[in-house]
Amino acid sequence: MNYAKTGLLLAAMTGLFLAIGFMLGGQGGMMVAFVVALAMNAFSYWNSDKMVLSMHGAQEVDERTAPEFYDIVRQLADNAGLPMPRVYVMHNPQPNAFATGRNPENAAVAATTGLLETLTPEEVAGVMAHELAHVKNHDTLIMTVTATIAGAISMLANFAMFFGGNRREGGIGIVGTLALMILAPLGAAIVQMAISRTREYAADRMGAEICRRPLWLASALGKIAGAAERIHNDAAERNPATAHMFIINPLSGERMDNLFSTHPATENRIAQLMALAEEWGTPGAASSAVPRAPARRAGPWG
Repeated sequence: MNYAKTGLLLAAMTGLFLAIGFMLGGQGGMMVAFVVALAMNAFSYWNSDKMVLSMHGAQEVDERTAPEFYDIVRQLADNAGLPMPRVYVMHNPQPNAFATGRNPENAAVAATTGLLETLTPEEVAGVMAHELAHVKNHDTLIMTVTATIAGAISMLANFAMFFGGNRREGGIGIVGTLALMILAPLGAAIVQMAISRTREYAADRMGAEICRRPLWLASALGKIAGAAERIHNDAAERNPATAHMFIINPLSGERMDNLFSTHPATENRIAQLMALAEEWGTPGAASSAVPRAPARRAGPWG
């Protein structure tokens, strides 16, 4: 159901983009819009991971420079049946994380220093399992495509004033142009956010399956959401288009679970994970029955 919904939403966004091209230039405009979309997506396909990691000052680490974190990711990747992704750390006090890359063979996961310093190893495992779920589900590519198309729609809407304002030349008129400039980016943002929210719920569930402890992720989400309200994320504020990639919205003032939220409400996500833990009969997130630190190779999620 999640994949079908995502496919429909992607089709809707692509249709909106082509419709704007048609409104601005007829069939020729629609073809130009289609070519532009292909070119932008091709560029994003090959370069988006490098761009995003650079925007957030992420530095690659290995088993020598960050042994415990690297080992957590390695064991979870084994659990998920994924190739070992590149592992990055962002020097940022806000606890948060994201995944990027065009496919599982070229994936990267990144966590902030705030996350590694604030969360227990079990909670870190829950978060990274969520990010690896995005990799396994190819969400990193899906979200790159939607962000690229949404940006292209906004760009076309800004061009509308130059190409669509004269009715006698086949344009849509000044009223239609103004409506297009306002409504097209809004529609694209709503579709993009709906796709993002759908993928977050799916990644929560698969992440719980990968680490085998839903409450580890539930506990982590509660801590991250609380800290994100207090701790400013300068890199994310400078690059708000990347906000949907993080496990919790890194920007200030966006907590409602509605059409205009890039993420589902944290309370709803935690409730679903708690229900999943009850269904599976799994132990708590940080109970005395669970090891406090991951054992090398074996790990606490085995």
